[in-house]
Amino acid sequence: MSDATSSTFTPAPLDSSKRTWLIASSCAGAAGAVALATPFVSSFSPSEKAKAAGAPVEVDIAALKPGEKMTVEWRGKPVWILRRTPEMMASLKKTDSEVADPNSDRKAFPTPAYAKNEARSRAEHPEVLVVVGICTHLGCSPVDKFQTGAQPSLPDNWEGGFFCPCHGSTFDLAGRVFKNKPAPDNLEVPPYMYLADTKLLVGEDKKA
Repeated sequence: MSDATSSTFTPAPLDSSKRTWLIASSCAGAAGAVALATPFVSSFSPSEKAKAAGAPVEVDIAALKPGEKMTVEWRGKPVWILRRTPEMMASLKKTDSEVADPNSDRKAFPTPAYAKNEARSRAEHPEVLVVVGICTHLGCSPVDKFQTGAQPSLPDNWEGGFFCPCHGSTFDLAGRVFKNKPAPDNLEVPPYMYLADTKLLVGEDKKA
């Protein structure tokens, strides 16, 4: 009588054609899983094409101190975000009579209703200015001139603002163009809203 405990099982050899098919199937399955996952993951951040088309841009301004300005890109344009000091805010009263469009009534670059005020900003944070940093004359980019007082190419009573070196247009600290300058309009205020006290969404204003 044979000893059953001493018997061993020898697996049948796997046919080479079956092995090839199994490997190919496994690879195809893995590739399919990656293909399905990729669009889902990429949907969390706008593509460069979407950004160029105007996708909103989230901006964290927590580290932006009074008197400081940062620049972000939206629709291929520089957008300036300036946290104005109390002194900067007070200067706007002084420039009201000197700017060409103090109430932002001109229509070439329509100002959102929530920014049609002296500060040209949302009521939640009136000290924060958000404007497109492109001169409304011929598309140059103005430079910061926050220092007050007489300076080259600026009036002796300069209260701070922006100066376009291309043709001499000047803007106050609300982006309002001064009278008798080549630029026909104030700096553009883009659509924007607050997601939190220190987080902006530039390019969308659902809360308008």
